[in-house]
Amino acid sequence: MRPAARYISLAVVGVGITTLDQATKAYIMQTMRLHESISVLQDFFSLTYIRNPGAAFGLLASSSHEFRLLFFGVTSILALLLLGMIFLRLREDDWVGQLSVAGILGGAIGNLLDRVRLGEVIDFLDFSIKGYHWPAFNVADAAISVGVFVLILHLAFEKRETNVAIQQERS
Repeated sequence: MRPAARYISLAVVGVGITTLDQATKAYIMQTMRLHESISVLQDFFSLTYIRNPGAAFGLLASSSHEFRLLFFGVTSILALLLLGMIFLRLREDDWVGQLSVAGILGGAIGNLLDRVRLGEVIDFLDFSIKGYHWPAFNVADAAISVGVFVLILHLAFEKRETNVAIQQERS
């Protein structure tokens, strides 16, 4: 991948995820009442409009608005800096790593926009299986989770392959 192409890919994927996230949240806010739930697949998946002032799973939800704004502002800046460092350290031909970082970046920006604009995040994807209920989440959360999972696996296997290659060269 040419150097310019990697930045274009980062922008396209990141902006695409942020746009999809914000569009789905706007649709939910316009078409549903807060706490309304619409069953899509009985006892498995619903659209449920909630607002989460806290972090993942509602952590820090009872903290003051000012504390949450400061906390999420600082952690968002640190996360964006870390993502930038990871992205710059990836090989130019490492498209899996670059797409993973772009997904995480797009999701982080989507949730950050909610926090800045609304002071909380809109969640609406609601899954449950046999009475076990997963906390509601959104497109940004999904992009962050998938991006982190893929990046960790990718870096772990890449490191393993590098170590195997080094050991073979020494033999």
